[in-house]
Amino acid sequence: MNDARTANAGRPRSSLAVGLALLAACVGLFLVWQTISSLLIVFAAVLFAAFLDAVARTLARVLPLGRAWLLTLVLLVLVALTGLGLAWGTGKLPEQTRLLLKVMDSQLDVLQEHLMAYGVDLLGPEWGRDFAQWLFSDQGRFLSHARLVLGGASTVLTGALVIVFLGILFAFDPTSHRESIVMLVRLSYRNRTRAVMDEMGKVLRFWFVGLLVRITLMTLCVWLALYLIGLPGPFVLGLQAGLSNFVPYLGPIVAAIPIALVAMPIGGSLLVWAVVIYTVIQSIEGYVIGPLIQRQAVEIPPAWTLVAIVLLGALFGVMGIALAMPLVAVGRVAIVRFYIEDYLGGGHVQHPREPVSPVTTNQLEA
Repeated sequence: MNDARTANAGRPRSSLAVGLALLAACVGLFLVWQTISSLLIVFAAVLFAAFLDAVARTLARVLPLGRAWLLTLVLLVLVALTGLGLAWGTGKLPEQTRLLLKVMDSQLDVLQEHLMAYGVDLLGPEWGRDFAQWLFSDQGRFLSHARLVLGGASTVLTGALVIVFLGILFAFDPTSHRESIVMLVRLSYRNRTRAVMDEMGKVLRFWFVGLLVRITLMTLCVWLALYLIGLPGPFVLGLQAGLSNFVPYLGPIVAAIPIALVAMPIGGSLLVWAVVIYTVIQSIEGYVIGPLIQRQAVEIPPAWTLVAIVLLGALFGVMGIALAMPLVAVGRVAIVRFYIEDYLGGGHVQHPREPVSPVTTNQLEA
């Protein structure tokens, strides 16, 4: 009788605990949704910290210095390169960009006229080709757009500063920041959580460094190729082709459009050459160089990559698109290690060159 009464008394408490847990989960999801923009900025800072950590680890193999000194050296080099880039680009990039926009604008006019001849109004009758008239048609509209541009610029600048400073803080003291999260889990599971978080950090390091290498190689190759065939603004076109690697599969396709529009007025043969050369370079980079550079990172099926880009882009805009790949990579590690291996007991899912050992919940509790 006493055992039955104890069991009956424990049921309401168990139901109450489940209800409170569900309520806490709902509140947590709501708070995450409301602060998602800030959380994406924090994740971008973690990504920047992973890059600094990767460079410092590489330098540590050749320079007998402490971690703090290595990170300081990396930051000084980055500041110097940024200053040189701004000094060089301020004089050349604006003029090249204006020239390319003018050429692409005129080619869009030609394309629109050809489409209208077949009854296809793709761009619409008032699609904003005359930017000067759109901006200066009245003073109120101009001031409205000026406030919009200034507000957007200040937001971007603020976000960039937060990412840089947070990334520096994370990079100089990664252990304490990691432990502040590890201490939130059960004591018997902290070693496992620590190991998985270290694995996530390694994935981010390989992904970000590999991406920077791919962007640099793509920019240089396209820049040199377009310069040799005589296309105007080759550096800007090469830079946008390199940066398109931030968005896998879709980005390189979109990057080909400006190249084709700039080559169209020069002649059909140059248009063919430009498109063929870009396609060859992008194919070599995508199917040969890219997999070799990022072979250490988590491999994600192309379909899931595109789904993540579309969904995160629709939900969170440009930041969601830019951070889709690292978010999916880190999320995959968390799902495989915590859910499949530990919760479902599905066994260790080994990735090539994976450092984390298969530790199950039963082993941790033993």
